[in-house]
Amino acid sequence: MEKEIFAKIDSYVDYALYLQAGLTAIPALDPASGGQGEYDKAQWIEAELRKLKFDKIFHVDAPQKEAKNGVRPNIIARYNGQDSTRTLWIMTHLDVVPPGEMSSWKTNPYKMERVGNKIYGRGVEDNQQGMVASIIMLKAFMELGLRPCCDVALLLNADEETGSTYGAEYVLKQRPDLFGKNDSFIVPDGGRPDGSLAEVAEKSILWLKIRTQGKQVHASMPQLGKNAFKAASEMAVKLGSLYRLFKAKDKLFVPPFSTFEPTKKEANVPNVNTIPGDDVFYLDCRVLPQYHLSDVHAEIAKIARAIEKKHGVTVEISSVQEAQAAPATPADSAVVRAVIDGVKTVYGTKAKPGGIGGGTVAACFRRHNLPAIVYSKLDEAAHVPNEYCIIDNMMGDAKVFAHAALNMK
Repeated sequence: MEKEIFAKIDSYVDYALYLQAGLTAIPALDPASGGQGEYDKAQWIEAELRKLKFDKIFHVDAPQKEAKNGVRPNIIARYNGQDSTRTLWIMTHLDVVPPGEMSSWKTNPYKMERVGNKIYGRGVEDNQQGMVASIIMLKAFMELGLRPCCDVALLLNADEETGSTYGAEYVLKQRPDLFGKNDSFIVPDGGRPDGSLAEVAEKSILWLKIRTQGKQVHASMPQLGKNAFKAASEMAVKLGSLYRLFKAKDKLFVPPFSTFEPTKKEANVPNVNTIPGDDVFYLDCRVLPQYHLSDVHAEIAKIARAIEKKHGVTVEISSVQEAQAAPATPADSAVVRAVIDGVKTVYGTKAKPGGIGGGTVAACFRRHNLPAIVYSKLDEAAHVPNEYCIIDNMMGDAKVFAHAALNMK
């Protein structure tokens, strides 16, 4: 049965490229990024899905007045399997990021171009590779008249690129009845070029804006002022103590420890001979799940108070982004085992469960105790000029999904 499905998938290259071309031609940008949302793209792909033999297709659309027709669309397409008590969900997203500097593109970002085994265009990898792979996988089952071991549902979400408020989070909040306790998720929105990462865990994310305020004076008379930049610089160095305070290691992650790094620095005074009275820098923290972010906040606050006392400045700390890590997906869960076995079958690669420092939409499902694995074989060309997808990866991932759909035990 699996050989038949794989052979059928291999015959769909032209169809896969047709879907990629159609999806790429319709920008789906968040209204905050100057777009109208995913409405047009959702309409096009839904029409294509309705040409196939899905058992049910419906929407859970999120209202947003700034978006076209006032909605951010989320599409669910279900194909029944042999065991209707379980559903294997494959979640991909409709939205894309803006193309950025157009002069850096060698092709039109909204016109798919094929060069050998690669296709170029905004969205072809992020996240159309996974979306198209999931569609052609089920098309193979349908045309062969086969049913997977459990129900399979495609969830095509809005708003992944800007937080999932109108996407996965909305669907989970509005329709919790859609998800059973035995359901599991594949999220093909991250991976490695060799296909070796089966992502099952993520670190907590904490981005902080740290502002020091002192007193601006002429640089020749520092005793009359309070140097906000000097205070901020010392604080940036002292934040290195967080590495010692939160020193646990977990081999699931690379690197295997929490990280606390000063990053962005805003400009202060424009001239050399003025001591700044206002300074702003940012701290990027990726914290192992065993630590609570409230404890990290508390330690940073202690450092800030010491800096205030020493330099006579005030330190204001505000959160830019903050997300406590979701529970990890058990490495021995059915979906993880099925995907890892599929990777070995299809690519001949030994994939291993692992964790990442970044955040993915999979965390939304993990917080609802739904096991989710992030898997795809890709070059991580997302968000860059000349984004590309390797055709063989797209077809191979479809086979990995098919293997999982046949072996979810």
